[in-house]
Amino acid sequence: MERLRAELAEFVADVFGSLPRRDQLRWGECYVRGLMLDGRRKSIQPMAERLPDGNMQALQQFVNQPPWDPLPVRQRIAERLSEVITPEVWVIDDVSFPECGTASVGVARQY
Repeated sequence: MERLRAELAEFVADVFGSLPRRDQLRWGECYVRGLMLDGRRKSIQPMAERLPDGNMQALQQFVNQPPWDPLPVRQRIAERLSEVITPEVWVIDDVSFPECGTASVGVARQY
């Protein structure tokens, strides 16, 4: 991770360049590092525990209650991806899971 820190900082500055405050940029970088680290679970608590500068509450607020507009960040990520993979189409999937079994209460069949 240390070898890639400069490259990661460049990526974060580009992708999160629309964020209005420096502390938001800092937590954006911390969040991306957490996603890149080894570890099966990529939710906030396990990532914060693995990061030396991880703060669960700050990361949680960065992801779940952002005072910044996520649209420019998503747009910049899409632009960077388009430069690399040159997609012909974009497909948006809901990433939900099908119902397990036949006796789940109050849940209709999804698929």
